Amino acid sequence: MIDSPETADRRRVPVLFPLPLDGSYDYLVPEDLELAPGAVVTAPLGGREACGVVWDHDGLTANPEAPPLPDGRLKEVRARLPAPPLSEAALRFIEWVAAYYIVPTGRVLRMALSMREALRPPPRVKLYRLADAARVEGSEDLRLTPARRRVLEVSADGLGRTLSELARLAGVSSSVVKGLERAGIVEALEAEQRMRFGAVDWSRDGPPLSATQAAAAEALRGAVASDGESVTLLDGVTGSGKTEVYFEAVAECLSRDKQALVLLPEIALSAQWLDRFTARFGAHPGVWHSDLGQKERRETWRAVAEQRVQVVVGARSALFLPYQALGLIVVDEEHDQSYKQEDGVPYNARDMAVVRGRLEKAPVILASATPSLESLANVERGRYRHLLLEERHGGAVLPQVELVDLRRDRPLRHPGVPGSAGQSWLSTTLRGALSATLAEGEQALLFLNRRGYAPLTLCRACGHRIQCPHCTAWLVEHRLAGRLQCHHCGFGQALPAKCPACAAPDTLAACGPGVERLADEVKRLYPDARQALMASDTMHGPAAAAELIAAVEAREVDILIGTQIAAKGYHFPYLTLVGVIDGDLGLYGGDLRAAERTFQLLQQVAGRAGRAECPGRVLIQTTDPDHPVMQALADGDRERFIAAESGGRKRAGLPPYGRLAALILSAPDQRVVDAVAGELARAAPGGDGVEVLGPAPAPLAILRGRHRRRFLLRTSRGQPIQAHIRKWLAGRRFPAQLRLQIDVDPQSFL
Repeated sequence: MIDSPETADRRRVPVLFPLPLDGSYDYLVPEDLELAPGAVVTAPLGGREACGVVWDHDGLTANPEAPPLPDGRLKEVRARLPAPPLSEAALRFIEWVAAYYIVPTGRVLRMALSMREALRPPPRVKLYRLADAARVEGSEDLRLTPARRRVLEVSADGLGRTLSELARLAGVSSSVVKGLERAGIVEALEAEQRMRFGAVDWSRDGPPLSATQAAAAEALRGAVASDGESVTLLDGVTGSGKTEVYFEAVAECLSRDKQALVLLPEIALSAQWLDRFTARFGAHPGVWHSDLGQKERRETWRAVAEQRVQVVVGARSALFLPYQALGLIVVDEEHDQSYKQEDGVPYNARDMAVVRGRLEKAPVILASATPSLESLANVERGRYRHLLLEERHGGAVLPQVELVDLRRDRPLRHPGVPGSAGQSWLSTTLRGALSATLAEGEQALLFLNRRGYAPLTLCRACGHRIQCPHCTAWLVEHRLAGRLQCHHCGFGQALPAKCPACAAPDTLAACGPGVERLADEVKRLYPDARQALMASDTMHGPAAAAELIAAVEAREVDILIGTQIAAKGYHFPYLTLVGVIDGDLGLYGGDLRAAERTFQLLQQVAGRAGRAECPGRVLIQTTDPDHPVMQALADGDRERFIAAESGGRKRAGLPPYGRLAALILSAPDQRVVDAVAGELARAAPGGDGVEVLGPAPAPLAILRGRHRRRFLLRTSRGQPIQAHIRKWLAGRRFPAQLRLQIDVDPQSFL
């Protein structure tokens, strides 16, 4: 086909769309349009108009083997959207994540363009502001009533506000504002609706630091000042003041007019962190997490892209916001499993923060009291710098940790309470410590990492166990909600009055404790104690979390009963006792990180005790007190545990001394998934340093109605595991009903 004169020598650009497509598509650029890489555009795609991003090379073309189309067959870009372009570092980051996790680049771009509304012009609204202050001073006929004076006082700062906002702040009706508008004192103007973000003041002094903290802070400030990439592991015991130390690095970053990102594992529960930030810098940072409303997410995304937000604190997805001048990334609680996304693109935000820091030429700080073995191994290899804070701040001491052997100190049944309702979960030792704590007017935390009332409901007549109809998992009873719930697919139903299998009435029994059942026992033992539940089922959103935290800080709660959320770095000065109900929970199973995670979780929850003047005490109930994890916790010997755990991983060639990738096949029809699994097994890669385990039914063999089979590819550290997977899957076509998920560096093995 010969190009027409109208299309010959026309400039073309590759455009990548935020869709699960394999690559970009070429488009012609209209003569009146200037486009640079990173520009957000609209272009025709499959009979509709789609939003995409101009890329800076054609290496992502959807069909690299096909010859490029002549200009005459290309369509034109329709328009450039009025959004700041993605930076070159952002483009490279999107490509890197896609290549590492073996997913289409368009799926990663979709995370970066998560707020489509922010790509369009902001909506225009009518704003009211003070128009003529001089007339107010000189006029005697304005009849300045108290209500009008309040409006003028609020408007004195010259800022424009919506009618409802101005009336609310002044405590008047909207008619008062309209009256001042008619008088010419207040004027209305059309403007783009923009959320106002407070000006963060980096020059404010922080609290005094100890000598050790000051030395660490100086090292971090130096890393920021160097304007180069680096990774530092800030390793400090619970209560050592790591946050105040990395705030110094944030201040240095802001002084250089760059943006800073702080990742937290549970951003919806970060009220204390936000208060500390505001006290240090005089204003709230930009916040990014899934509980924000659409308007706030749109405004924050846009403000980040326009550099109107200096600091962002967010959950893992904040890593994909459109920063223009990113100068620092902090990953707080870097060991936390919440940084791994399991659905969609299965990425680890901690690891990808290191990648983005390298691409942005910005330092990265990984902070934790219980660092991951991966980070410690990188320290050992010389890739990360290590800063250690070994003492609690302000003279507080680490709590005393004691093991309660449940084989000898068994919980006693509650007298006079028949059946399973009379079961107890608190040992005599823990009851005594709890009574003494309450008598001293201090607070206690009872920790059980199991949501709901009971993990299993069993029929005493026929032995039937109530299971999720869509998953190979038991339904968890949530008595407060009066329902049975699946924690994997979300299925729920009312608690039946009869056994679904044998129809016997009043035979269903709750087996095992959850936090709700533990709360019932505490209420029975200590009816006058004020208690509160801290679990994801009982706290819905940041406002509820902030309210609970404020109540604990104000000493309105005597006994806090919580799941792992309670171990997320909170500072409760009057909490002196931590009781771990089941220290063995999570210690066994097929997870290669079971021991590491149990140690981290129990060490973190133990760190909630004795963070101020009063010393703390931690009681861990266990049936295996001789386990290395329990002994390390009791002796306070983290290094011994790490040495033993890392030695075992080295010998087995497991992460961080080897590499893993999981391939999970799923389909509604078991025969289909088994057939495809068999084909892949026959073509599995092999050779020195490469081993394929499986296929085998996943521990959750059925999830959301889909049968699941899993391969586990294990290689030595130097092996290109992604290349092995691509070669393994090259040219294969799967049935339409089958899904394949590739999970590089898996964290979960369910």
